Amino acid sequence: MGFLDLSGSLGRQFGSIGIALNEINTCLTLSKADQRQITGPSAQRADRCLTQLCQAMSVSDQVSIHIESAIPEHVGLGSGTQMALAIGSALDAYYGLGLKVRDIASVMDRGLRSGIGIGVFEHGGLVVDGGRGEKTITPPVLVHLEVPADWRFILVFDRGQGLHGDQEIAAFEALPTFPQQEAEHLCYQIMMQALPAVAEGDLQLFGQVISHLQIAVGNHFAPTQGGIYASKEVGKAMAWLTKQGAVGIGQTSWGPTGFCAVENSEIASSLVNQAKAQFSDWVNLDFMAVSANNQKGTSRLVLASD
Repeated sequence: MGFLDLSGSLGRQFGSIGIALNEINTCLTLSKADQRQITGPSAQRADRCLTQLCQAMSVSDQVSIHIESAIPEHVGLGSGTQMALAIGSALDAYYGLGLKVRDIASVMDRGLRSGIGIGVFEHGGLVVDGGRGEKTITPPVLVHLEVPADWRFILVFDRGQGLHGDQEIAAFEALPTFPQQEAEHLCYQIMMQALPAVAEGDLQLFGQVISHLQIAVGNHFAPTQGGIYASKEVGKAMAWLTKQGAVGIGQTSWGPTGFCAVENSEIASSLVNQAKAQFSDWVNLDFMAVSANNQKGTSRLVLASD
């Protein structure tokens, strides 16, 4: 949902806030096999992860991985981190290595900027991480809160892809210095407004802070992505959703996926249907209502006997 200090003007760089989702997920099964086999969506990415993890863990890659579902790649929803942590956790359980999630993340170079992907895998719910400092290997989780069960989020998808890999690294390096005064203000708003709003179930206040955060970060990214949103179509859809009463308007990571929040599932379902009708001629756009996942990723890990 956004970075707090992109330039490290307060001593630590990045720092971010995000929420785990239920309906968009990566689910896979790892089992014994005579030879390496990977099936299902995002199999190529899983293959790369398996190679790197097995080499780092010094274990055999003669396993079968079946991917039941995978988060879409490069759309700002943390697909790479969740795939790496899912396979790493499965290997850890299969071989009885006793590794922690952060050991796996470090091996895979995850958490170099945002620590949200690691934090939500560990805890679920809403997470705020502390960014990178001199002693940081992976950004520490500073806050973990359960998201009110009624809250719903609407995702706005564009068929394009956000910045990733070398392009993402180059984009961060090209960004101007983030104003220290803005970073201080964002940190204060998150700590003294957004987080209490989550604890007290005040979606309107939470949404106001997230929208402010998104505008600040979006303006900072604008020279690289061509505006507050990476996708102009998503930007127009988000403006329409704002007029319909949605709050917490923004773009996930580098996008192009947009998001907003509403009070409950009935409102979310109605808005999604209206949006699909409103933008029916825009073939690249799609809309989806999702809920927060307050459970940690490893709680779904099940070991099956041969």
